[in-house]
Amino acid sequence: MTFRSSRWLLATVAAGAVAAAGLGLANRITTAGAAKSEARNVILINGDGMAAAQREAARLYLAGLDGQLAMDELPYSGQLTTSPHDPRTPITDSAAAATAWATGEKTYNGAISVDVDGNPLPTLGAQARAAGRATGLVTTAEVTDASPAAFFANTTDRSAQDEIARQYLEVTRPDVILGGGEDWWLPAGNAGAYPDRPAEDRSETSRGTRGDLVAEAKAKGYRYVSTAAQLQGAKGGRLLGLFGNEELFQQRPEGEGDVYAPPVSLATMTEKALSTLSTNRKGFFLLVEEEGIDEFAHENNGTRMLQALGELEKAVAVARTFAATHPDTLLVVTGDHECGGLTVEDTGTSDESGDGISAEDGPFPIKDSGQSFNLDWTTSGHSGADVPVTAYGPLAEQFTGKHPNTHVHDVLAQVLTR
Repeated sequence: MTFRSSRWLLATVAAGAVAAAGLGLANRITTAGAAKSEARNVILINGDGMAAAQREAARLYLAGLDGQLAMDELPYSGQLTTSPHDPRTPITDSAAAATAWATGEKTYNGAISVDVDGNPLPTLGAQARAAGRATGLVTTAEVTDASPAAFFANTTDRSAQDEIARQYLEVTRPDVILGGGEDWWLPAGNAGAYPDRPAEDRSETSRGTRGDLVAEAKAKGYRYVSTAAQLQGAKGGRLLGLFGNEELFQQRPEGEGDVYAPPVSLATMTEKALSTLSTNRKGFFLLVEEEGIDEFAHENNGTRMLQALGELEKAVAVARTFAATHPDTLLVVTGDHECGGLTVEDTGTSDESGDGISAEDGPFPIKDSGQSFNLDWTTSGHSGADVPVTAYGPLAEQFTGKHPNTHVHDVLAQVLTR
């Protein structure tokens, strides 16, 4: 029986995540309170790579045997299938999955809001702006990565991140853009706030081919920030915040330089985005994404994956608090696909899946108990497992039952395109 080295996550991290998640909010979200208003705002939260096993592992670790995650306390729940329309595989990537959300059409892996023939499709981000709403995106990935890109750009190849950034500025113009990926906004040789080839990853370097897009953003009225202090001091107006060369973490196997310590937390970025976007009297659309769940699951790194899930919980808490005091807000929490083929197992179970990439991971403590659990990986890639979806607010009841992932678009469009 082969196990990875046991790693007990710090109790203070778990306690802080649960406290920040607002599990004891006095202003509890209820089904009755969710149905009183017509939706004006939409908050879509993506735990990239998060399916049922990831949510259950987070629940045990962060909330305990009898506890609940903030994302699971939302009053309506259902399931989404995730398969793409790709002749090569029935398993989706983030680009095809986000395209289904953003456009209502399934497409091939790698596509950013284009159909299977490469034709551009209308996106919810652009449609929300056309309807007079404020729009924004928050992510711990590059801001031009697949999931946010699908809502605000069209390209046949998700890797064209400098072109995606250009489209943000010149075509769809989101009001708030917060996350990582400064390298794609600057031409080669023009390091920005974050130096090229940092010690933690020598491959990170400015690589844009569309000119100095940071300068262009400033010329178009965006305030550019690159630190937590600058973000805190930003008041109103369009906002571009890039807080790292690429992702806001280092996605590596456990003990091999893996780091999850974003310069600005997902919850902080979410709070700033909400305070900025909510000044629009016609409402807003905000996409929030925690990328670390997927990236660390690709490395079968349970320690960091749980840490990222804890940070997602804090961001959900921020959104829950906002929705509880703004009953015209539809809040949806889901994942674009599953990553890792994950199962939550008892620590006494033999490791059926073997060594290497499929070795068990753990044990991890169950909060407020003497028990623990293992994580058993079966792949370093994505799987076809359904993903849970939970929701609160006007139209949230439409997420009950089992639906294709295009159903997210169908519900959100009822708010954002009118």
